[in-house]
Amino acid sequence: MTRHRNSHLPVRHPETAPACLKLILTIAPPSWGFIGLYRFKGDAIVLELDSSQYRPVVDGSNGLRFTDFYTTCPVCSPSRASLLTGRYQTRSGIYPGVLYPGSRGGLPLNETTIAELLKPLGYATAAVGKWHLGVGPGGMYLPTHQGFDQYLGVPYSHDMGPCWNLTCFPPDVKCFGLCDVGTVAVPLMLQDVIKKQPVNFLTLESSYSQFMSTFILNSASMSKPFFLYYPSHHTHYPQYAGPKASGASLRGPFGDALLEFDSTIGDILDVLELMKIINNTFIFFTADNGPELMRMSRGGNAGPLKCGKSTTYEGGMREPAIAFWPGVIAPGVTHELASTLDLLPTIARLSGARLPQVQLDGVDMTDLMLTRGGKSKRGTMMFYPTDPSEKTSIFALRLGKYKAHFYTRGATHSSTGPDPDCQFASALKAHDPPLVFDLESDPSENYPLSLVTEPALHGLLDEILEAKAKFEASMVFGESQVGRGSDPALEPCCAPLCQPKPSCCRC
Repeated sequence: MTRHRNSHLPVRHPETAPACLKLILTIAPPSWGFIGLYRFKGDAIVLELDSSQYRPVVDGSNGLRFTDFYTTCPVCSPSRASLLTGRYQTRSGIYPGVLYPGSRGGLPLNETTIAELLKPLGYATAAVGKWHLGVGPGGMYLPTHQGFDQYLGVPYSHDMGPCWNLTCFPPDVKCFGLCDVGTVAVPLMLQDVIKKQPVNFLTLESSYSQFMSTFILNSASMSKPFFLYYPSHHTHYPQYAGPKASGASLRGPFGDALLEFDSTIGDILDVLELMKIINNTFIFFTADNGPELMRMSRGGNAGPLKCGKSTTYEGGMREPAIAFWPGVIAPGVTHELASTLDLLPTIARLSGARLPQVQLDGVDMTDLMLTRGGKSKRGTMMFYPTDPSEKTSIFALRLGKYKAHFYTRGATHSSTGPDPDCQFASALKAHDPPLVFDLESDPSENYPLSLVTEPALHGLLDEILEAKAKFEASMVFGESQVGRGSDPALEPCCAPLCQPKPSCCRC
């Protein structure tokens, strides 16, 4: 966000923050390199773009950068459920794994999303991009049934369809890889109606940018507070980019996709400045899981962190995050513990919304963000695998600067790297006592501490086990929505009566 000079306004005190608050929440690329100038406790993270040719909009220098920010699961659907509800995915039933085009289940309608939290206050709400929290019979789980007035996007991951014959880069470079076969072509939906099938990747991001800009313009012109949720497809596999971004980075297809995302953020900020509301707008950038290392150079990187997507090591769960609010949130870096779970209670306090009367797992980050040197209310973070169960419970737990692994396992998504612990062949291992790491001195989780031979740590294990037991006593697993199975008849099709399916679903 470097091109916006007013991000350097004097910081206002919280009590002087504007009443008509605008909110933008962005799930960004799962790679520590996506934010230029990002620092990891003194270590520079690789810059994915050629900074000599292009200065990124999202560069972290004008916001509060989090170094110890976590998601709740190392894959998409569960982590997005937690982000929008402030509750671990095990409570809402978004497990194991992710939802698919024909899934019968989805985010239960009795869960309260951030959008539903804000609607009683008169907020206009919109979701744009990758939903991935279910479609269901009659589209019952789509954003328009979860508190969002408007929706434009692909209702699940854009690799969940035959993409090998689609164009990902101009003039006619086909998408890399086969993606899923035997399913309907990837649809673009407007509200709950299919606008185009298959989606045109070359124009998708420009469509999103125009839609979001119009939403902001319309809301601002009516002096209406708004909440915009933008879960971007970039840089998920397969990467794609339109004519303006294609070939414009030195990072290949991954960098081109990243550049297109960054340009869209620039368009949003330009509209906020045009309407003179950027100083009344709280924007939060983060990611929902670690990089897909199996894609190698096309998968992003986890910097110094261990492993990546689908693992409960730091590379799968710790995410880049930036809080941006010109004149209110001072630029800087915080090493305080925080999570996507904390966004709902934080937005509730900032907006004056009432919290839902359910068991929340998030804590309010307002004081952490608005006070220089602010402290986090979060003392622990729990790490569930992609396939949680009441029998194994959590795989790992963070308590202060320490992290304890009760189970470890590699994953296909994190294979191809040199670390054997990350490989799919690294089977499930139970650890009793748990493997404990000091993440301040060892963020790469290479050197487990000896709780037996180090007297100063004798009480640490008791604290870890006490925190685990307390959390487990509060956890009630909801019915597995993924476990309800799939029905090919539920896959979105623009010509529902056509034959033969799925190949006839084109419009």
